[in-house]
Parts: sequence; structure tokens; C-alpha cells
Amino acid sequence: MQTRCNTPGACGDPRFIGGDGNAFYFHGRRDADFCVVSDRDLHINAHFIGKSGHSSMSRDFTWIQAIAVLFDGHRLYLGARKTGTWDDAVEHLEIILDGEPVYLPADLVEGAKWTSSRVPELSVTRTKAANGVLVALHGKFSVRANAVPITEEDSRVHRYGVTADDCLAHLELAFKFDALTDDVHGVVGQTYRSDYVNHFDVRASMPTMGGDATFTTSSLFAADCSVARYGVSRGNDGAAVLSELSAVTCASGMDGKGVVCKK
Repeated sequence: MQTRCNTPGACGDPRFIGGDGNAFYFHGRRDADFCVVSDRDLHINAHFIGKSGHSSMSRDFTWIQAIAVLFDGHRLYLGARKTGTWDDAVEHLEIILDGEPVYLPADLVEGAKWTSSRVPELSVTRTKAANGVLVALHGKFSVRANAVPITEEDSRVHRYGVTADDCLAHLELAFKFDALTDDVHGVVGQTYRSDYVNHFDVRASMPTMGGDATFTTSSLFAADCSVARYGVSRGNDGAAVLSELSAVTCASGMDGKGVVCKK
């Protein structure tokens, strides 16, 4: 199953769908890193690539090229390799766990997956013969990722400025979380909080979240954005796990249960 732009995650320039089911845009900045989810024992950053917008725009075009997932002292990298000419039969995804590359079987076999010997609860399953995976940490999260290019037609229509040496390969992502706390934050993470209030204008064609500085990190693996929660104990008040929703079947597009419903 491919990721879809109507499930919790990030798609396009980046269009996010939050835990409350509402869509919004967060453009960030090209060549910068932002915390997407930050919780007591889980932190996800995203690296943005981009191109300068045309003269009538006040911002760059941006896409998510890679994510870094911090959990239980481990570091997981999932990214799309830079490439010129796109071939969907060629693997453009790169996965690295604690500095060691993850090598997946070359062919798609139903149910085939890679399981970490270092982290037995972590698995990576191919969802396509190339450029599509489901990364899952049992009891914590699932991330479905596709590596995709900007096509020549999309570039022509939207004036993205794709060049022969860079088709702006990036990730389309869908998230499912199993045990976030009510203190979670980040661009998407905050939308899973019980006290989150959506202030976007629902009539806007592109409801956009600002506050780049709030979510900026110093590097892809740094949990140092101003709303970072990772590794910080906040006591009972901030550690109320959202277990009351864990048994609710949600329209997550991830074929499972999780905290991805409208509140």
C-alpha cells in the first residue's frame, strides 16, 4: 500500500495531517531540520530540502528528504538519496540504524521483512519492490515511507525548477503512534495532545503553521528544539499516556489501531 495524502503524516510541500485529522502546511526552510514529534521516549526530526520560489513567492518550495527517529538510546535514519534521473525500479531509500546500514532483500516477497538483532522490536518491511517500506517499532510507532521524485510535468506546472542532476527525491510519509503521552509536542506531535486547539482558518486553501524557530533543531539527530520532550521526565502530570484511545479503530490508512482519530 502506498502512502496517501489523506492520512496522518507528511506529503508534498509538506502537507501534514495531524492527530486531530486536520490538514495543514508547514513549509519550514530548505536545508534545515525541524522536530516533527517530540515525546518522553520518542523524537522524530525531518530534514527539509527545497528550491527558491519564483519571484511572486515569499518562501521556498520545500520537501522532506529524510527523517531521524530517536528512541531508547537508538538512532534511526530514513532518507531518499539525491538522484538525477528517476527510475522507480532502482532503490533510492537509505536506512541506517545506529550508524549501520540496513540492507533489505532485493526482491519484494509477501511478508518479507528485516528484523534488527540489536533492537528485536524493530522491523522494516518492503511495501514495494523498491522505494517503499514500513518501519515499525512494536508498541510505539509505525512509519510508512515512499521515496518519490518531482516529475518533469509537476516541475513545469508548479515551476519547481527541477534540473537534470537533481529530481528532488523526497519522502511521502504516514505515521501511526501507539503510546504517546499528553505532553507530546512538535509540528505534528502537538496535534495529538488532549489540550490541542486548532486555530487554522478552515476556509483557507492552504492553512499554514508558522513558528519555524520553535521547531528548529541544530542537526538532524539533535533533540534540542525549544519544545523538545525527549529524555525528559516530567512526572505524572506530563506522562499521562493516551491509553484510553489505544483500542479505538481509526481511519489511519495504516491498517491498525492507534491515536490518529479526530478528537
